[in-house]
Amino acid sequence: MGRWGIVALAALAVMGTACSPGSADDVAVGDEAATTTTRTPRITDDSGRPPVTFDPCYDIPDDVMNAAGYDAAKKEVADMPMGTYTYLGCRYKGTVKIPGVLARYDLTLLSGNVSLDEQLAENPTGATPTTINGRPAAMRVDPDRSLTCSYLLQTSFGVVILNRLYHPDYPGGPPIEEWCTDFEELVSSIEPYVTD
Repeated sequence: MGRWGIVALAALAVMGTACSPGSADDVAVGDEAATTTTRTPRITDDSGRPPVTFDPCYDIPDDVMNAAGYDAAKKEVADMPMGTYTYLGCRYKGTVKIPGVLARYDLTLLSGNVSLDEQLAENPTGATPTTINGRPAAMRVDPDRSLTCSYLLQTSFGVVILNRLYHPDYPGGPPIEEWCTDFEELVSSIEPYVTD
């Protein structure tokens, strides 16, 4: 696994406290102060890369995530400042699993100033180019990351990665062809909130 893949996996393991709106500063923009705000990025780096302007813990409405079966009240910040690049992360736990009735999926979103091309060049395994609502993207199903499906969305600052982990209610879980089942619908509902 390449360095960007390692960074993404490491970000999954670095979990902070639950998100709270007080953690990020909103700054009014020009004469549109009443209707438009720009959030100051929680983390910046000294790389010269663009700042990460989409914050997955603050820029996706809670009702969108709750409707998709993720408890937005329990989302967790998972940031990774690296000096030469930055990832802002957010982790959501899925619905409570009911064997034979309701599957559980956990979701981690990473927003970084590493490009989609860099991500795919570093780890092309299982990646298929696609588009989400017209946005260039890739779907990745890596056999080495069991029961995980990822979508990578291109942005002007870099990439947004959505990793979904399936918790099956039976040994072994479904075949690899089913790891991404119904995930594109959720990704499509989140994409409009990804700011460039």
